[in-house]
Amino acid sequence: MGTLLRTHYKLEYLHPLHGVAQKQNPLSSSKLQRQDVELRSRRAHRKWCRNGCIRASNSALLELVPETKKENLEFELPMYDPSKGVVVDLAVVGGGPAGLAVAQQVSEAGLSVCSIDPSPRVIWPNNYGVWVDEFEAMDLLDCLDTTWPGAVVFIDDQSRKYLDRPYGRVNRKQLKSKMMQKCISNGVKFYQAKVIKVIHEESKSLLICNDGVIIQATIVLDATGFSRCLVQYDKPYNPGYQVAYGILAEVEEHPFDLDKMVFMDWRDSHLNDKKELKEKNSQVPTFLYAMPFSSKRIFLEETSLVARPGVAMEDIQERMVARLKHLGIKVKSIEEDERCVIPMGGPLPVLPQRVVGIGGTAGMVHPSTGYMVARTLAAAPIVAKSIVQYIGSEQGILGNDLSAEVWKDLWPIERRRQREFFCFGMDILLKLDLQSTRRFFDAFFDLEPHYWHGFLSSRLFLPELIFFGLSLFSHASNTSRIEIMAKGTLPLVNMISNLVQDRD
Repeated sequence: MGTLLRTHYKLEYLHPLHGVAQKQNPLSSSKLQRQDVELRSRRAHRKWCRNGCIRASNSALLELVPETKKENLEFELPMYDPSKGVVVDLAVVGGGPAGLAVAQQVSEAGLSVCSIDPSPRVIWPNNYGVWVDEFEAMDLLDCLDTTWPGAVVFIDDQSRKYLDRPYGRVNRKQLKSKMMQKCISNGVKFYQAKVIKVIHEESKSLLICNDGVIIQATIVLDATGFSRCLVQYDKPYNPGYQVAYGILAEVEEHPFDLDKMVFMDWRDSHLNDKKELKEKNSQVPTFLYAMPFSSKRIFLEETSLVARPGVAMEDIQERMVARLKHLGIKVKSIEEDERCVIPMGGPLPVLPQRVVGIGGTAGMVHPSTGYMVARTLAAAPIVAKSIVQYIGSEQGILGNDLSAEVWKDLWPIERRRQREFFCFGMDILLKLDLQSTRRFFDAFFDLEPHYWHGFLSSRLFLPELIFFGLSLFSHASNTSRIEIMAKGTLPLVNMISNLVQDRD
C-alpha cells in the first residue's frame, strides 16, 4: 500500500519469501550476513541486460524498467568534524523521515545533533502515500505533490466502496529538503558513513563508523528502518511480510477516475485463464494500489497485504502483468520501479535498552496494514521532547536511565496495548483467503468513518478498539462472522494473554 514506509534497504534479499525462505541464525556474524547479501546481489546482477534494464522475467513490461539513478539534493551540508572529539547530545543513525524529524526538533531546542548516514543527500527512492488529514495535522501539506478528493476499493467485479477521505502522494524531494534545511539552520552536523558498532560507557556512547571514525554522543537514536542496525531484540523475530512491486509509468490509457486513487482492487478476473496463478491468488491474494496523476501517467503497485512467509517478488510481478493486460493498460515507458518487503508485527525490541529506536527498528509499523510514515512522523515530537526534557533536567539523567525514560514515552502502555490489538488483526488477516479477505474489507469499509479512519491511522486505543471489533463483527456477514470466530479464537486468546502480562 502506498501509505507504507518504503526503505532503500534491499529487504527482498534479507527476508524469507515464498519459494526462497531460508532459516537464518539471528546470532550469525555481520560478516556472514554481508557475504550472503553480496552473493545474492551478484546473482541479481546477472539478470541485468546490456542496456541496464532488469530482466526479472521474460515480460516485455519489466524490460522497460530504467537503470536505477540516485537523485541527490543539491546543497552543501555542514559536516561533523571528528578531529575535535566533541560529544554531541544526540547522534541519529539513519537519514530517513523519522530520523531527520527527531534531529530537527531536538536541535531546535538548542541541543547538539549529529546525523549519520551513508548517503545523506540522496532523495528517498520510494513512493509514499498518506491520508491528507494526517499531513495536515503536522503542517506538511506543502509536501504533497498530488491529492485526490477520495479513494475507491474494488471488493470484486460487482462491488466497490467509495471512501470520502482525501489522499495524497508525498513529494519526497520537498519533504527531505524541508527537513534538511531546518536541520541545517538549527545547527545539525552531518557525517557520511555507516555505523557498524556502538560501545556504551556510563554517561556516553561511542559509535564506530565503517571508516574507523568514532563519534561520541550522550544518547543514540537508531532510525535505520527495518535493518535493526543497533536496537536489540530478545525474542524470536517472526513477522508477517508485506510485499509489493510498483511502477510509475506512462501509459496509453487506463480505466481509473482521476479524482479517486485506487486504495485496493481485489478483483481477480484477470487470472481466469491462468489456473495455477489464480489458485495461488485465491489462497494468498494480492491487490492493486494505484495513483492516477493524469490519463496517461499513473503509479501502479501490486501488493500482498500480509503473508508468512512473504509472496515471492516474481509472483507479484506476474500477477501485476496479467492484471494490467486485462485492464487494457499498455505501458509505454517506466519512470521508476520499486520493490518493497516490509516486516509487520513480530515482537517489540527490548524495552528499555541503551539505544533508542524510532520507525521500523522500533517496531512501529502498523501490524495490520503496514502504515508507518505518518505514525513515525507524529511520534518524532514525542521522542524529541523526551530527549530534550531529560538531558536538560536538573537531575542530570544520563546513560541507561536517560534511554529508559525516552523508551517509556515512545512506547507507553496504551501504545503497547494498541499494537497488541493490531497484531491480533494481523494474525486473522494471515489466515484469510481471497473470498474471506473480500468479506472482511466489505465489512471494514462499512464501519463509521471514525472507526476505519482511526484504525488505519493508529488513533484508536484499546477501549475504542474493542468497540471497533464489536462493530466490525456486527457489520460482517454471517459467513464472515463464522470465519472470524473460527480463525480468530486462538489469536484472541494470545492477545488477551499478552495484554495481561504486559504491565508498567
